[in-house]
Amino acid sequence: MSAARLKIALVGNPNSGKSSVFNHLTGLNQKIGNFPGVTVEKRSGLSLLPNGTNAEIIDLPGIYSLYPRSLDERIVTEILLDHASPLCPDLVVVIADATNLKRSLLLLTQITDLGLPTVLALNMMDLVARAGISYDLHMLSNELGIPVIPINARKGSGIEELKNAISKPVEVSSKSVFNIYPDLKLAVQSVRERFQLDNDYEAYQFLQQPGSLKFLNDEGRTFLDNVGNTYDFFPGKFQGAEAIHRYTFIQTLLDRVTLKAADLPWKKHTSALDKVLTHKVWGYAIFFAVLFVIFQSIFAWAAVPMDLIDKAFAGISYYFGQILPDSMLTRLLTEGIIPGIGGIIIFVPQIAILFAFIALLEESGYMARVVFLMDKIMRKFGLNGKSIVPLMSGVACAIPAIMATRTIDNWKERMITIFVTPLMSCSARLPVFTILVALVVPDKFVLGIFSLQGLALMGLYLLGFVAAMLTALVMKYLVRVNERSFLLMELPAYRWPKWSNIGYTIVEKTKTFVLEAGKVILAISIVLWVLASYGPGEKFENAREHVLIESANLRLTEEGLENRVAAYKLEHSYAGIIGKGIEPVIRPLGFDWKIGIALITSFAAREVFVGTMATIYSIGSDDDQTIKDRMREEVNPDTGEPRFTPATAFSLLVFYTFAMQCMSTLAIVYRETKGWKWPLLQLAYMSALAYISSFAVFQLLS
Repeated sequence: MSAARLKIALVGNPNSGKSSVFNHLTGLNQKIGNFPGVTVEKRSGLSLLPNGTNAEIIDLPGIYSLYPRSLDERIVTEILLDHASPLCPDLVVVIADATNLKRSLLLLTQITDLGLPTVLALNMMDLVARAGISYDLHMLSNELGIPVIPINARKGSGIEELKNAISKPVEVSSKSVFNIYPDLKLAVQSVRERFQLDNDYEAYQFLQQPGSLKFLNDEGRTFLDNVGNTYDFFPGKFQGAEAIHRYTFIQTLLDRVTLKAADLPWKKHTSALDKVLTHKVWGYAIFFAVLFVIFQSIFAWAAVPMDLIDKAFAGISYYFGQILPDSMLTRLLTEGIIPGIGGIIIFVPQIAILFAFIALLEESGYMARVVFLMDKIMRKFGLNGKSIVPLMSGVACAIPAIMATRTIDNWKERMITIFVTPLMSCSARLPVFTILVALVVPDKFVLGIFSLQGLALMGLYLLGFVAAMLTALVMKYLVRVNERSFLLMELPAYRWPKWSNIGYTIVEKTKTFVLEAGKVILAISIVLWVLASYGPGEKFENAREHVLIESANLRLTEEGLENRVAAYKLEHSYAGIIGKGIEPVIRPLGFDWKIGIALITSFAAREVFVGTMATIYSIGSDDDQTIKDRMREEVNPDTGEPRFTPATAFSLLVFYTFAMQCMSTLAIVYRETKGWKWPLLQLAYMSALAYISSFAVFQLLS
């Protein structure tokens, strides 16, 4: 990255519209990563400004104040205070909800007092107009000493004006809001000199929160402790007085710049909707109906593109098998690489639909109501309303969901939430669910509109949720802590979704699935092909001779003979030996050694199961059948019946509903809990629950 590239940080309260502004500024020039040394998602992207400058836009987590209460908020404070950080911005754009300016100005005044060049973007000006609010923006800009740009990030109005403002040199505001108390002057001066800081308020923040600033070394923290002891100052002292001082200034400012206050009934539509959507009966019924629609749609809308993708990759594999000479590389391509890629791409439609619905719920403001609605239920199970955010996020992926528990202050509730979150069926389980459900659940509709396959899929997700809640209830009594916490949140106004934001989310999340999960799936597919295509000993080397002897009395066609040889070689390959080794353990669940191979490989990532099955059933096949067709035609040699009977398929579905099966999740639990106790307990518990439940299902349905 060029050293001269302008770095611009987007800062603002949650639900202020930062994501919409970020999307407008960067388009699809975005990348997702983690902040250095911290597993918290960071979004950044490039934006070409009117003056020809290429600016790096960094979307920082939502924050209400520079005094952090969670890890996400601490990251923002660290970046703004650490001038040596590669992420320290040259310019800060504060995105403010113009309908609630008082709340946003607290953070703004803290940032301007730090001496950072700042631009205020007043978002949601359409709602301001609807509410009948009117501001004197010129006076507001003069009083704050910074540019003020009105925008409507949803429609993109004002974005060009914002780009023009940030492309010009922005001076540091000369209007200081909070002045350091006289008895702190000497302490602040010594901190400024020691750390070579730009202003008093920056040094004051070092004194206020030395423990939160991870960029400080031990010697720096010791110095701050000594200064505090010398001048009788401790972290948190004067923080309340500072807040009162700032809000007094803000209220006086708003009284001057507000030409017309809000009309009282401007949120009447939101209030009317909330009476229904947060109702103690209808609220839950509507939420259940929303979930029902989501799972119906995942099957109904994705069926056609998935079948086309499945057939396309089967055809591609068959085509290359016909035109390329028979060799190890050809077989690797047609039996390993192409089926492996197909096992990734085939689920893009369903992943896209799932994330589209999640983004739709968040964009509309309904997701916040779900959090509020579920608070009472969560508390009965030893959790609180904040726990529903990780649990709902767990439907997408357990890793960011577990990281989201950092907002839960209560240790007990956070540990229980971390422990049960992997029981929520994530998008990685979706490929396993859909292919198995499609094999054994008829593609029929009840009452003409309800898909049986969609109902089965929803049932699996509800099963995971019920298991999570029951587990949390047990842990509520096992983990003894008397501390309690409460849910405090602001419900945003309902808005029509910003479709471009939903589009960006779909592209972003699908790309992450394809590139991140895809790399694992493809790598394992190649390794698995090697294990399944080679084996030790005489039986593998002389497979054809053994098959000819065994089938001497059978009238086999050339194709039938080749299929028997391929099956025999697979059984005696390295992969077959591994599968046979664990078969006695998994046979009571209805699984054979081929499924056993998939169970082992999917410990890397659950979705690898389908790629593994695609590779296994492609070994030795030279037709253009789809993976679903091959699994449907697989025969149990002991019974002569299909291998994937309802008993086997539902046993496997229940196993994957409860099993951990994800090394990345274990790693993130280890990192969040700072030890192996919780992840190992989690692995043992979920594995035992998966095995016992799968055993019970198979025995009942057999």
